[in-house]
Amino acid sequence: MSTNTETKPPVDDGAIPNDPLTDHSYDGIQEFDNPMPGWWKMLFLLSILYSIGYWVYYENGITPDRSIIAAYDRAFAANLRLQFAEIGDLQPDRETILKFADDPKWLKVGQAVFQTNCTSCHGTKAEGRVGPNLTDDKWKNVKQVEDIAKVINNGAAGNAMPAWQTKLHPNEVVLLSSYLLSLQGSVPPGEGLKPIPGEIHEISDLTSAPAAEDKPADSTTKPAENNE
Repeated sequence: MSTNTETKPPVDDGAIPNDPLTDHSYDGIQEFDNPMPGWWKMLFLLSILYSIGYWVYYENGITPDRSIIAAYDRAFAANLRLQFAEIGDLQPDRETILKFADDPKWLKVGQAVFQTNCTSCHGTKAEGRVGPNLTDDKWKNVKQVEDIAKVINNGAAGNAMPAWQTKLHPNEVVLLSSYLLSLQGSVPPGEGLKPIPGEIHEISDLTSAPAAEDKPADSTTKPAENNE
């Protein structure tokens, strides 16, 4: 006695099922009358109603603090506060910028600021695009290290370079300045944008502190008496 209980798969004999058809025909082709389930239609209608409520609540333009962008900005600011608690408030001076130019951990923050805000004008590698090449040693509005932060904060060239003072955290400005310094020579000569008109300056205090200004003579000192 055979114990084989396997059943053979049904064979399609090409016959058309005797199911209800719609009352219309396109080029001699008719469709089966198989409407979507009622529960599916209800979910579809509910999703439309939900999208209207979602738009009214989040994207109406009257309460911008509810938008996804606003939520991202709040989360980003909170994350920055946590990060910057480690280093405190940075000053955009020469010593601070040079210090963080040699710190790989914080250079990543400066790189993130650059990639987020600067690549459209200066290129992904700072090689120059609409804005100048930032990897060579020529600058238009920078003569000393701290001038980099000043240009970032205040802008330049009649707002062709926008001011970022109100858009970036002060620490971001410093770390971005440090990152730009670290890029010097990162793009081989000839591959980046050529110097634009006015790019004639080189940073004078990269390796040594600026020379101290001569102090004026003390006008209260009395001249030596003439004993002759």
